[in-house]
Amino acid sequence: MFETLSAYWPHIFVALSIALGVPAAIHATMTKEEVRAAIGWVGVIVLSPVVGALIYAVGGVNRIRRKTLNLSREGLLAAGWHHMAEYDVSNEHMKVAYGGALAAMQRVGDAVARCRLTSGNRIELLSTGDEAYAAMLAAINGAERSILLETYIFDRDRAGKRFVAALSAAVARGVEVRVLIDAVGARYSIPSIVSELRRASVPTDVFNGNIVMGLRLPYANLRTHRKIVIVDGTVAFTGGLNIRAGFCAEFSGEAASLDTHFRLTGPVVSDLFRIAYEDWRFSGGDDLAGEAWQITAPADAPGSGMLARVVPSGPDKSLESNQRMLMGALSIARKHIRIMSPYFLPDRELISAIVTAARRGVEIDIVVPSANNLKLVDLAMTAQFDQLLKYGCRIWRASGAFNHSKLTVIDGVWCYIGSSNMDPRSLRLNFEVDIEVVDAHFADLIENRIATALSEAEQVNLAALQARPFVQRLVERVTWLGSPYL
Repeated sequence: MFETLSAYWPHIFVALSIALGVPAAIHATMTKEEVRAAIGWVGVIVLSPVVGALIYAVGGVNRIRRKTLNLSREGLLAAGWHHMAEYDVSNEHMKVAYGGALAAMQRVGDAVARCRLTSGNRIELLSTGDEAYAAMLAAINGAERSILLETYIFDRDRAGKRFVAALSAAVARGVEVRVLIDAVGARYSIPSIVSELRRASVPTDVFNGNIVMGLRLPYANLRTHRKIVIVDGTVAFTGGLNIRAGFCAEFSGEAASLDTHFRLTGPVVSDLFRIAYEDWRFSGGDDLAGEAWQITAPADAPGSGMLARVVPSGPDKSLESNQRMLMGALSIARKHIRIMSPYFLPDRELISAIVTAARRGVEIDIVVPSANNLKLVDLAMTAQFDQLLKYGCRIWRASGAFNHSKLTVIDGVWCYIGSSNMDPRSLRLNFEVDIEVVDAHFADLIENRIATALSEAEQVNLAALQARPFVQRLVERVTWLGSPYL
């Protein structure tokens, strides 16, 4: 056997290269929507026989066919989910209330997102981890029927254990509880919180992989970055906040990181439930049927409250929904655009949309942390700054605690909040959920939050940026080359 392998290993290697490389190259050619990405991956596959195909299998597949979603509608109906059509906002109403630009933006959302723009919503801003966790735990402790929780990171620390205790107590008093944690996010703590949740009798599953045996190939690079909590089919929480002690001043003091989370009621709760339910079912969870999972009708009448739309996105049939929503909104901006993102790595299309808005005279302020928690991302971000600064955009480095918030507000009325960073991973590889909000008062709250960061921020100067040592700029540009996978 050994002699045969020694004699014929070149032939075996060539055959293996063809067997692995041809399907991988065909897959890249047929599925990539950008010619540069397709050429790049085919090059890797051809120039690195066997190894290139394996790399592509782990990191190159950015679409997943979730066939279970096609079968989930009966389960959703059994669980009491239904689209509350009476709360849908008409295009005529948008024209009268907000003018033609936002009416056009509504049409973009209707075409891009799976959910409708609805009235009758209430959204409360939760400005710190302490405030958000307290509100979430209060809802969990008061739950009478059901709790559905999906998150990227659920740390096994003091904050996480507090949630475990609350969820376990809910199970003990007869509440139906389901918890879904991303398979990568679950590994942020060793040992994982999953075993502790299961020991506490909390039904828990992981998304797209498992804790012991590894990730699910070839979709290992596709994660759920969503943060959703639904309690009693009545109230929801979503935003940028994972569950970890590092965001609590109670546990971390002045070093606590910042984030922005939201408490929601109204028709958006039903749509958020649908998204979390589909992820739960895709991960092998049970069908959430029965009275416990019924969605409660909103307290506010149609036509009242805030206008809001749930925007799910991910590497399935909702691919790039978040990017297309942002592109549409940037195109209608007339006065100002304010963006806050911890990881600001827009692709060429988004950069062009931002720059085009700036050339029309729109004031653009982009706020990023002065000290990032991901050094490589910070290097890649900095490498792109000149592409925006030279066309009049303003970029600010906010000092103080690291801010993980993802906030966009346009012309004092249109907002985009949720889990999506403005980077390739959020826009193409992660499953994300965001909320489009059309409301002047809410937009004012978001602008004030961004203004607070701006008040302690230093503006990035293009001349100073270009005057830095060549080696430093080269390192940033080399890091930027890998930005799609940071």
